[in-house]
Amino acid sequence: MENLKSFLNPISASESEEIVISKRFVDEKGAPIPFKIRPLTFAEMEEITRRSTRRPSKKGGEAGTNQGEATRRMIVAATVYPDFADAELCAAYGTNDPIEVPGRMLLSGEVARLSKAISRLSGFDDDIEEEIKN
Repeated sequence: MENLKSFLNPISASESEEIVISKRFVDEKGAPIPFKIRPLTFAEMEEITRRSTRRPSKKGGEAGTNQGEATRRMIVAATVYPDFADAELCAAYGTNDPIEVPGRMLLSGEVARLSKAISRLSGFDDDIEEEIKN
């Protein structure tokens, strides 16, 4: 084996990042409160896609992945803080379903910024060839 030990390190669940996605969420001093996000594994993204995909029913209807639902599921799974599953947060946005909270809490641009940051942290948008050259 060339260097198998390099591949024996599982993805760290503690790897996270804080990102300010909005000036609307501020602390008592008026400073923006960052969201804390973590990367998602391939297996987690597969499960998110599976749960967001509709199969055709016997009555008809189209099969396919609901991209909006997949994005919401990705945001809920990767956001450490705030915890979208928190009962108080869900109640504040009038739902018991954490998957609905991001869509009720965030503006479209905020969802896009958060989603982009999660994707980047999860390894998308990495230009590995450029990093290797430098």
